[in-house]
Amino acid sequence: MVITETFLHEWTGEVAEPLRLVENHVKPEWVDEYQHLNMAQYLTICDQANWAFWNWLNHPAQTIESRKGHEYVIVENHVIYIGELAEGANFVIDTILTDIDDKRFILFHHIYDADGNLAATNEVKCLGFNLESRRIEAWQPVVAERMKLVLERQIHLARPEQSGQGIVLKKR
Repeated sequence: MVITETFLHEWTGEVAEPLRLVENHVKPEWVDEYQHLNMAQYLTICDQANWAFWNWLNHPAQTIESRKGHEYVIVENHVIYIGELAEGANFVIDTILTDIDDKRFILFHHIYDADGNLAATNEVKCLGFNLESRRIEAWQPVVAERMKLVLERQIHLARPEQSGQGIVLKKR
């Protein structure tokens, strides 16, 4: 079973603009033959940000067991590789909640190196999911309320230029 490194933060009602819930470094097992973070591992580090956001929203219920099956699944991901992260390099991930409804949310992650250079972006669409029934479900009331608060606090932030992009050959 894959276990994602978890970053836990208490819910205080304070919402940073953007959120910075992950600070980490590139581990040797994430590096490829080009001596930089492998493309698949960008999803690994962004998944750390997804989990950090989810656990933060659900505080104090920060384990799957304590949430009684009320979770999320990722239904869409889009990564844009901009810079490079070498083995051992420190990085941070800034997260913006860009949209929500009663069963879905979209997060946008900016991955920065230690010098503040943008290394990559990741946009992810998540769907409310019940692990017991194996069905889509609406957000639990506390989560829905907190997501609305986060969106209200971050709505004034400029939508990232990479947001909503698909894959095309024409110049943007």
